[in-house]
Amino acid sequence: MAFVDPGSTQDLGRGVAAAFGRTFGAVPQVVGRAPGRVNLIGEHTDYNAGLCLPLALPHATYAAVARRDDDRVRIASSQEDATWEGALGALGPGDVEGWATYVAGVLWALREAGHDVPGLDVLVDGRVPLGAGLSSSAALECSVAVAVAEVLGLSLDDDLRHDLVTACMRAETEVAGAPTGGMDQTVALLAHEGSALLIDFDAHTTAAVDLGLPAAGLVLLVTDTRVSHALVDGGYAARRADCETAAGALGVDSLRHATLDAVGGLEDERIRRRARHVVTEIERVSATVAALAVGDWQEVGGLFLDSHVSMRDDFDISCPELDTAVATAVEAGAVGARMTGGGFGGSSIALVPEERVEAVARAIDTAFVASGFGPPAHLLAEPSAAAGVLPVD
Repeated sequence: MAFVDPGSTQDLGRGVAAAFGRTFGAVPQVVGRAPGRVNLIGEHTDYNAGLCLPLALPHATYAAVARRDDDRVRIASSQEDATWEGALGALGPGDVEGWATYVAGVLWALREAGHDVPGLDVLVDGRVPLGAGLSSSAALECSVAVAVAEVLGLSLDDDLRHDLVTACMRAETEVAGAPTGGMDQTVALLAHEGSALLIDFDAHTTAAVDLGLPAAGLVLLVTDTRVSHALVDGGYAARRADCETAAGALGVDSLRHATLDAVGGLEDERIRRRARHVVTEIERVSATVAALAVGDWQEVGGLFLDSHVSMRDDFDISCPELDTAVATAVEAGAVGARMTGGGFGGSSIALVPEERVEAVARAIDTAFVASGFGPPAHLLAEPSAAAGVLPVD
């Protein structure tokens, strides 16, 4: 059984530096690296000032960057044929189209924050599966952000990491036009190796949560359904608007401060279901953290399944492929499973005993064939470190 390999960090760093040389005829000053992420639990809670529990993946995006002596910006990718080129003053909302908006947006946001960003050449190499709901966009943004910070001579301390979170969020929401809530950029820049990251979007705090997976003989199996997941096609924005409508009807600043009893009194059936998902999902994050603290994996598995049902029935963001992946994983021996990410396609995550990983993956493959779906892909989610920079040999 083949799994999507994250590759060697050192080899990929050298590879993107070499590709930079072939593309721009120069040596990059620095290579930035930022991880994708998978969310254990807490979906669509970030923009509702709630809790979520993501972890950084070993699968990452790499960005080679060098300063220019003019005001031009050139952006290239190992995954794309065309190179985008423009002036420093033309990087903001409405100025750039396509994948390059995520890079240009970071440079624009850093300039908006007062940093003296010069003309730059940028080449990126993304190893986070695209459209899989594993935050390839935030990995792209954050890899560029840490690399540019290094070019500017900034110290990548906690204060700067928080500033870069804000810049990358602005890049995604204001330039790329995806109305996300900040979970992805936060975990990409603040993750701890071996741990998940509990993010409280009301208190604006983060805390490492030790998972202890090896000691429990468990692994996290991610299945990319290959149903392309996009955050700019309207579905995500519609769910966010529904949540804002619910909060307004309940007279609270956000659904973080709503009660289940109050939600039950909402007249509009769709709005009531949307709010119910958010309120119960925030509760499930707290319950998951408590269960992890005492190693109650059966409880964690049950919370995964409850979360999936809520996303399927109340938030309407699942799809037949995700439902099949989740149900099949549990039938084949997973402790629990759920869809993960923004929804409308993307990936599922399953908590699986080590000895059952290949059997569970094979069972999902077989179920997809039987249902007439295209073949999925699988990867192992090993909690990894936050974004950083690599030396250029």
